[in-house]
Amino acid sequence: MSQVLVWPNPEKDQVRGLIGQMSKWFEQRQVTMSIPGELAEVLGFAKFGMKWDQIKKGQIDWIVVLGGDGTLLRAAKELAFLDRPLLGVNLGHLGFLTEVEVPDLVLALAAMLSGEYILDQRRLLSARVFRDGQELASFDAMNDVVVAKGPFARLINLETFVNNAYVTTYPADGLIIATPTGSTAYSLSAGGPILSPDLSVMVMTPICPHSFFDRSIVVDGGRQIKIRIRTIHRDTLVTIDGQEGHPLEDGDEVVVETSPTVIRLMRRPGWSFFHVLRGWRKGH
Repeated sequence: MSQVLVWPNPEKDQVRGLIGQMSKWFEQRQVTMSIPGELAEVLGFAKFGMKWDQIKKGQIDWIVVLGGDGTLLRAAKELAFLDRPLLGVNLGHLGFLTEVEVPDLVLALAAMLSGEYILDQRRLLSARVFRDGQELASFDAMNDVVVAKGPFARLINLETFVNNAYVTTYPADGLIIATPTGSTAYSLSAGGPILSPDLSVMVMTPICPHSFFDRSIVVDGGRQIKIRIRTIHRDTLVTIDGQEGHPLEDGDEVVVETSPTVIRLMRRPGWSFFHVLRGWRKGH
Protein backbone atom coordinates (compact mmCIF):
# COMPACT_ATOMS: atom_id res chain seq x y z
CA MET A 1 0.00 0.00 0.00
CA SER A 2 1.36 3.42 -0.99
CA GLN A 3 1.75 6.16 1.61
CA VAL A 4 1.59 9.94 1.25
CA LEU A 5 2.64 12.45 3.91
CA VAL A 6 0.64 15.70 3.92
CA TRP A 7 2.26 18.81 5.44
CA PRO A 8 -0.47 21.47 5.88
CA ASN A 9 -0.25 25.10 6.94
CA PRO A 10 -2.80 25.20 9.80
CA GLU A 11 -3.28 28.95 9.38
CA LYS A 12 -4.86 28.58 5.93
CA ASP A 13 -8.68 28.55 5.96
CA GLN A 14 -9.01 25.93 3.20
CA VAL A 15 -6.77 23.35 4.83
CA ARG A 16 -9.31 21.43 6.93
CA GLY A 17 -11.72 21.01 4.04
CA LEU A 18 -8.96 19.91 1.68
CA ILE A 19 -7.63 17.33 4.14
CA GLY A 20 -11.12 15.87 4.49
CA GLN A 21 -11.50 15.64 0.71
CA MET A 22 -8.03 14.20 0.20
CA SER A 23 -8.44 11.55 2.88
CA LYS A 24 -11.56 10.17 1.16
CA TRP A 25 -9.92 10.35 -2.27
CA PHE A 26 -6.80 8.51 -1.08
CA GLU A 27 -8.82 5.90 0.82
CA GLN A 28 -10.75 5.01 -2.35
CA ARG A 29 -7.40 4.35 -4.05
CA GLN A 30 -5.88 2.37 -1.17
CA VAL A 31 -3.33 5.05 -0.35
CA THR A 32 -2.52 5.71 3.32
CA MET A 33 -2.51 9.41 4.20
CA SER A 34 -0.54 10.71 7.19
CA ILE A 35 0.14 14.12 8.73
CA PRO A 36 3.02 15.04 11.09
CA GLY A 37 1.64 14.51 14.59
CA GLU A 38 1.68 18.08 15.93
CA LEU A 39 0.05 19.49 12.79
CA ALA A 40 -2.58 16.74 12.85
CA GLU A 41 -3.46 17.59 16.47
CA VAL A 42 -3.76 21.32 15.77
CA LEU A 43 -6.10 20.71 12.83
CA GLY A 44 -8.28 18.15 14.59
CA PHE A 45 -7.16 15.20 12.47
CA ALA A 46 -5.33 13.23 15.16
CA LYS A 47 -6.28 9.92 13.51
CA PHE A 48 -3.92 10.77 10.64
CA GLY A 49 -1.08 11.80 12.94
CA MET A 50 2.35 10.24 12.44
CA LYS A 51 5.15 10.62 14.99
CA TRP A 52 8.58 11.78 13.89
CA ASP A 53 10.23 8.46 14.69
CA GLN A 54 7.77 6.82 12.28
CA ILE A 55 8.39 9.46 9.61
CA LYS A 56 12.14 8.95 9.96
CA LYS A 57 11.77 5.29 9.04
CA GLY A 58 11.24 6.54 5.51
CA GLN A 59 8.17 4.52 4.55
CA ILE A 60 6.78 7.51 2.61
CA ASP A 61 6.25 7.51 -1.16
CA TRP A 62 5.26 11.15 -1.74
CA ILE A 63 4.92 14.41 0.15
CA VAL A 64 2.10 16.91 -0.44
CA VAL A 65 2.42 20.42 1.01
CA LEU A 66 -0.69 22.57 1.49
CA GLY A 67 0.21 26.26 1.79
CA GLY A 68 2.34 28.88 0.08
CA ASP A 69 6.02 29.05 -0.80
CA GLY A 70 6.95 29.70 2.85
CA THR A 71 5.24 26.49 3.96
CA LEU A 72 6.95 24.58 1.18
CA LEU A 73 10.36 25.97 2.16
CA ARG A 74 9.95 24.79 5.74
CA ALA A 75 8.49 21.39 4.85
CA ALA A 76 11.07 20.69 2.14
CA LYS A 77 13.99 21.25 4.51
CA GLU A 78 12.42 19.40 7.45
CA LEU A 79 11.68 16.38 5.25
CA ALA A 80 14.74 16.49 2.98
CA PHE A 81 16.16 13.37 4.66
CA LEU A 82 13.31 11.32 3.14
CA ASP A 83 14.46 12.15 -0.40
CA ARG A 84 10.91 11.83 -1.73
CA PRO A 85 9.13 13.79 -4.49
CA LEU A 86 7.22 16.77 -3.13
CA LEU A 87 4.04 18.32 -4.55
CA GLY A 88 3.26 21.88 -3.52
CA VAL A 89 -0.40 23.01 -3.49
CA ASN A 90 -0.70 26.79 -3.52
CA LEU A 91 -3.06 28.27 -0.93
CA GLY A 92 -1.46 31.71 -0.92
CA HIS A 93 -0.50 34.21 -3.58
CA LEU A 94 1.20 33.22 -6.83
CA GLY A 95 3.99 30.84 -5.87
CA PHE A 96 7.30 30.13 -7.58
CA LEU A 97 7.70 26.80 -5.77
CA THR A 98 4.18 25.46 -5.30
CA GLU A 99 2.97 23.60 -8.39
CA VAL A 100 -0.84 23.49 -8.46
CA GLU A 101 -3.84 25.58 -7.50
CA VAL A 102 -6.73 24.08 -5.54
CA PRO A 103 -9.04 23.54 -8.57
CA ASP A 104 -6.36 21.33 -10.15
CA LEU A 105 -5.58 19.35 -6.99
CA VAL A 106 -7.38 16.10 -7.89
CA LEU A 107 -5.82 16.01 -11.36
CA ALA A 108 -2.38 16.61 -9.82
CA LEU A 109 -2.87 13.86 -7.24
CA ALA A 110 -3.96 11.44 -9.96
CA ALA A 111 -0.84 12.31 -11.97
CA MET A 112 1.25 11.78 -8.83
CA LEU A 113 -0.09 8.26 -8.27
CA SER A 114 0.35 7.32 -11.91
CA GLY A 115 3.88 8.75 -12.16
CA GLU A 116 2.88 11.30 -14.80
CA TYR A 117 5.16 14.07 -13.58
CA ILE A 118 8.66 15.39 -14.01
CA LEU A 119 11.09 16.27 -11.23
CA ASP A 120 12.41 19.80 -10.77
CA GLN A 121 15.55 19.46 -8.65
CA ARG A 122 16.61 22.33 -6.37
CA ARG A 123 19.91 22.23 -4.48
CA LEU A 124 20.19 23.83 -1.05
CA LEU A 125 22.87 26.03 0.50
CA SER A 126 24.79 25.07 3.62
CA ALA A 127 25.62 27.92 6.03
CA ARG A 128 27.92 27.65 9.05
CA VAL A 129 28.66 30.29 11.68
CA PHE A 130 32.16 30.45 13.22
CA ARG A 131 33.53 32.43 16.18
CA ASP A 132 37.24 32.24 16.96
CA GLY A 133 37.50 29.16 14.76
CA GLN A 134 34.71 27.29 16.57
CA GLU A 135 31.51 26.35 14.73
CA LEU A 136 28.49 27.79 16.56
CA ALA A 137 25.62 26.86 14.26
CA SER A 138 24.80 25.31 10.89
CA PHE A 139 21.77 25.64 8.63
CA ASP A 140 20.38 24.60 5.26
CA ALA A 141 18.80 27.25 3.04
CA MET A 142 16.60 26.78 0.00
CA ASN A 143 16.24 30.49 -0.83
CA ASP A 144 18.94 32.53 0.83
CA VAL A 145 21.40 33.22 3.61
CA VAL A 146 21.28 36.86 4.72
CA VAL A 147 23.72 38.72 6.96
CA ALA A 148 22.11 41.99 8.04
CA LYS A 149 22.22 44.67 10.68
CA GLY A 150 19.43 45.20 13.20
CA PRO A 151 16.72 47.84 12.74
CA PHE A 152 18.47 50.53 14.80
CA ALA A 153 22.13 49.84 14.04
CA ARG A 154 24.28 51.76 11.61
CA LEU A 155 25.69 50.10 8.54
CA ILE A 156 28.05 47.15 8.98
CA ASN A 157 31.23 46.23 7.14
CA LEU A 158 31.26 42.78 5.56
CA GLU A 159 34.61 41.42 4.43
CA THR A 160 33.75 38.99 1.64
CA PHE A 161 35.87 36.17 0.20
CA VAL A 162 35.30 33.56 -2.52
CA ASN A 163 37.47 30.45 -2.05
CA ASN A 164 39.58 32.57 0.36
CA ALA A 165 40.23 35.14 -2.37
CA TYR A 166 39.32 38.60 -1.08
CA VAL A 167 36.48 40.18 -3.08
CA THR A 168 35.65 43.42 -1.25
CA THR A 169 34.42 44.86 2.01
CA TYR A 170 30.80 45.90 1.71
CA PRO A 171 29.79 48.87 3.87
CA ALA A 172 26.09 48.07 3.74
CA ASP A 173 22.93 47.15 5.60
CA GLY A 174 23.66 43.54 4.75
CA LEU A 175 24.52 40.92 2.14
CA ILE A 176 22.30 38.25 0.57
CA ILE A 177 23.67 34.92 -0.67
CA ALA A 178 20.91 33.36 -2.75
CA THR A 179 20.34 30.17 -4.68
CA PRO A 180 18.79 30.38 -8.16
CA THR A 181 15.54 29.40 -6.38
CA GLY A 182 15.95 32.37 -4.02
CA SER A 183 16.89 34.80 -6.79
CA THR A 184 13.19 35.73 -7.13
CA ALA A 185 12.84 36.44 -3.39
CA TYR A 186 14.77 38.93 -1.21
CA SER A 187 17.69 39.16 -3.64
CA LEU A 188 15.37 40.37 -6.41
CA SER A 189 13.91 43.04 -4.09
CA ALA A 190 17.46 44.25 -3.40
CA GLY A 191 18.19 44.60 -7.12
CA GLY A 192 19.62 41.17 -7.86
CA PRO A 193 19.17 39.23 -11.12
CA ILE A 194 16.61 36.53 -11.84
CA LEU A 195 18.40 33.20 -12.30
CA SER A 196 17.06 30.13 -14.05
CA PRO A 197 16.56 27.51 -11.31
CA ASP A 198 18.55 24.83 -13.15
CA LEU A 199 21.81 26.78 -12.83
CA SER A 200 24.47 25.62 -10.38
CA VAL A 201 25.43 29.04 -9.01
CA MET A 202 25.03 31.41 -6.06
CA VAL A 203 24.42 35.14 -6.26
CA MET A 204 25.75 37.74 -3.82
CA THR A 205 23.57 40.86 -3.57
CA PRO A 206 24.39 43.71 -1.14
CA ILE A 207 21.56 45.42 0.76
CA CYS A 208 21.68 49.24 0.52
CA PRO A 209 25.45 49.34 -0.06
CA HIS A 210 27.24 52.60 0.79
CA SER A 211 29.71 52.33 -2.07
CA PHE A 212 29.93 52.17 -5.85
CA PHE A 213 30.59 48.41 -5.61
CA ASP A 214 26.89 47.73 -5.43
CA ARG A 215 26.25 45.17 -8.17
CA SER A 216 25.32 41.53 -7.64
CA ILE A 217 28.02 38.95 -8.28
CA VAL A 218 27.16 35.48 -9.58
CA VAL A 219 29.50 32.78 -8.24
CA ASP A 220 29.97 29.19 -9.39
CA GLY A 221 28.12 26.76 -7.11
CA GLY A 222 31.31 24.82 -6.43
CA ARG A 223 32.93 27.79 -4.69
CA GLN A 224 32.85 28.78 -1.02
CA ILE A 225 31.71 32.23 0.10
CA LYS A 226 32.96 33.57 3.43
CA ILE A 227 31.64 36.70 5.10
CA ARG A 228 33.55 38.21 8.03
CA ILE A 229 31.53 40.64 10.15
CA ARG A 230 33.02 43.96 11.21
CA THR A 231 30.64 45.84 13.49
CA ILE A 232 30.44 47.34 16.96
CA HIS A 233 26.73 46.53 17.18
CA ARG A 234 25.36 43.39 18.81
CA ASP A 235 22.13 43.15 16.85
CA THR A 236 23.63 41.84 13.61
CA LEU A 237 22.07 38.55 12.47
CA VAL A 238 22.37 35.81 9.92
CA THR A 239 18.92 34.67 8.78
CA ILE A 240 18.02 31.56 6.79
CA ASP A 241 15.12 31.75 4.33
CA GLY A 242 13.62 34.42 6.59
CA GLN A 243 12.61 31.64 9.00
CA GLU A 244 15.64 31.00 11.24
CA GLY A 245 18.32 33.25 12.66
CA HIS A 246 21.51 33.43 14.72
CA PRO A 247 23.12 36.51 16.36
CA LEU A 248 26.52 37.65 15.12
CA GLU A 249 29.35 39.59 16.73
CA ASP A 250 32.39 41.44 15.43
CA GLY A 251 34.84 38.97 13.91
CA ASP A 252 32.31 36.18 13.36
CA GLU A 253 32.40 34.41 10.03
CA VAL A 254 29.54 32.99 7.98
CA VAL A 255 30.65 30.33 5.48
CA VAL A 256 28.23 29.46 2.67
CA GLU A 257 28.57 26.54 0.27
CA THR A 258 26.32 24.48 -1.98
CA SER A 259 24.77 21.66 0.03
CA PRO A 260 24.69 18.05 -1.21
CA THR A 261 20.98 18.01 -0.31
CA VAL A 262 18.57 18.21 -3.24
CA ILE A 263 14.82 18.91 -3.04
CA ARG A 264 12.79 17.18 -5.77
CA LEU A 265 9.64 19.10 -6.70
CA MET A 266 6.93 17.39 -8.74
CA ARG A 267 5.90 19.26 -11.88
CA ARG A 268 3.31 18.50 -14.49
CA PRO A 269 4.76 17.73 -17.97
CA GLY A 270 5.24 21.00 -19.82
CA TRP A 271 5.87 23.02 -16.65
CA SER A 272 8.08 26.05 -17.28
CA PHE A 273 9.77 28.44 -14.85
CA PHE A 274 9.32 31.17 -17.44
CA HIS A 275 5.57 30.59 -17.55
CA VAL A 276 5.48 31.11 -13.78
CA LEU A 277 7.63 34.21 -14.19
CA ARG A 278 5.24 35.69 -16.75
CA GLY A 279 2.33 35.06 -14.38
CA TRP A 280 4.25 36.76 -11.55
CA ARG A 281 4.93 39.84 -13.71
CA LYS A 282 1.23 40.12 -14.63
CA GLY A 283 0.36 39.97 -10.93
CA HIS A 284 2.67 42.91 -10.28
